[in-house]
Amino acid sequence: MASVEFQNVSKTFGSFTAVPDISLSIADGEFVCLLGPSGCGKTTSLRMIAGLETPSAGKVLIGGKDVTYLHPKDRQISMVFQDYALYPHMNLADNIAYPLKVRGESDDKRHARAKEVADVLKIGDLMKRLPSQISGGQQQRTSLARALVYPSQVYLFDEPLSNLDAKLRLEARGFLNHLQRDMGMTAVYVTHDQAEAMALATRIAVMDKGRIVQFAPPIEIYRRPATTFVANFVGNPPMNLVPVEAMVDEGQLRLRADGLTLSSLPVSEAIAKAAAQGKMTLGIRPEHLRMAQTGEANTIAGRLFANENMGPESLVTMERADSGRVTARIFTDDEIRVGDQVNLAFDTRHVTLFDGTGARIPAIGE
Repeated sequence: MASVEFQNVSKTFGSFTAVPDISLSIADGEFVCLLGPSGCGKTTSLRMIAGLETPSAGKVLIGGKDVTYLHPKDRQISMVFQDYALYPHMNLADNIAYPLKVRGESDDKRHARAKEVADVLKIGDLMKRLPSQISGGQQQRTSLARALVYPSQVYLFDEPLSNLDAKLRLEARGFLNHLQRDMGMTAVYVTHDQAEAMALATRIAVMDKGRIVQFAPPIEIYRRPATTFVANFVGNPPMNLVPVEAMVDEGQLRLRADGLTLSSLPVSEAIAKAAAQGKMTLGIRPEHLRMAQTGEANTIAGRLFANENMGPESLVTMERADSGRVTARIFTDDEIRVGDQVNLAFDTRHVTLFDGTGARIPAIGE
């Protein structure tokens, strides 16, 4: 396995800049997800690692070696595509063994190796079938087996689970998680599904408009999002973001918004600087909200907009007077109806503050 590094890499297509200027360092054995909405530059970045796109500027290094202009076949990488890209006229054995065939391995060696990898992936009994004769999940495993059949420095995945149904996606995700930990592979995985990224990655690079806005372990991205974009993109449902008016009074931070009742908060230098601009955004995760008891201090009030019963929990969405909406993950069977007045309470320890630019304000003690 090997490390991967971007050094001030950019990519333009005519007058359009897909990736403006990114630097990224992926350690040997890491599983890194490039996460972001469609058009954010994640697939273009992956293709530059693979050698399918050439950077307009900067360098791409694999294992410390400059591969910026190296042909894909000379990079010792494997790639799993979104549509699996299996050869329809070849059976599974030949599909899996194809990377060994183009490298000149003998028939016996490549078919023995293909069967070995297929058995690990639980498709060893399907080797004589054509891709059209197996399920989507089995096609996904075949594509993965083809990527694994030849030892590579880096494994690249371009949304490989997006064509699977929900159940198969969960199974495949768990399998990939186990496989990466077992092999210690260096992997770069492109997805727009934040649940996939959270479940698989050792670190996530969240991308927006071609730039990496945060690169950190999943739990840090979830608990300490660097910007309101990250807070709104990671999490299902995402973090609630409430625009507030801010001021410092007698050494305490006071925040005001429609429907918000909040006790004053202690002030750090960073909080005071942000409050001086008069505007902030208060963030709170849905699981940190609960139905309020009478007289609770820190609450958000509004009218019930939707109540989605998910079985063990309900997703309760209320609409505040200024038309802003707040969603809570509620673990209760209390009956509430659309249009009812709702009060949601929270602990200020779980509040995240963002300044007027959308950047997270470090909590006191960080």
